[in-house]
Amino acid sequence: MPTIPLMFDTLQQLATTAFLQRVTLWLNHVIAGEDAAVARLRPHAGRSIRIHLTGWPSLLPQPALSFSITRAGLLDWTGNELAAEADLTLAVDASNPARMLAQGLAGQRPTADVSGDSALASDVSWLMDNLRWDVEDDLARFIGEAPAHELARFGRPVAQAMRSALAAIAGFVTGQGGASQEPPAR
Repeated sequence: MPTIPLMFDTLQQLATTAFLQRVTLWLNHVIAGEDAAVARLRPHAGRSIRIHLTGWPSLLPQPALSFSITRAGLLDWTGNELAAEADLTLAVDASNPARMLAQGLAGQRPTADVSGDSALASDVSWLMDNLRWDVEDDLARFIGEAPAHELARFGRPVAQAMRSALAAIAGFVTGQGGASQEPPAR
């Protein structure tokens, strides 16, 4: 008969796998929406990228963030399969996941130690700097262009206020006071 910790671990692994598969689908949706992003990744087909979260809290499960690049110029989540021989490794400080999440939601790029293929690193850096999710376009597919435009028009100031608040929180958590580095408005 399985023990409760074993059942909890199994449930946790299933949830993590499902979550990372959905994140990969979303990333591919965003990448596929920008021809330049696909064009930058396509020459790197067959290469792999590993994101290593350094300082990750031991009480939380360490997610396996390894991806291979497909011939279509998209990502395929590989779990830990290609982790050891990744062509590019990004070591991201994750000692404070709340701060990392707040910075990400505020539009701040995480600092990462990069090792591996320099051409791939350059293209991944370009993607991180330039790729954005076009929420208005996705909404228009479901509710039409006019309502999506109105929702986006209403949502922009709300999103900007949230980014400013999150940037202030992230600055406070990192010890930079209330100074915020707001991303350029879109």
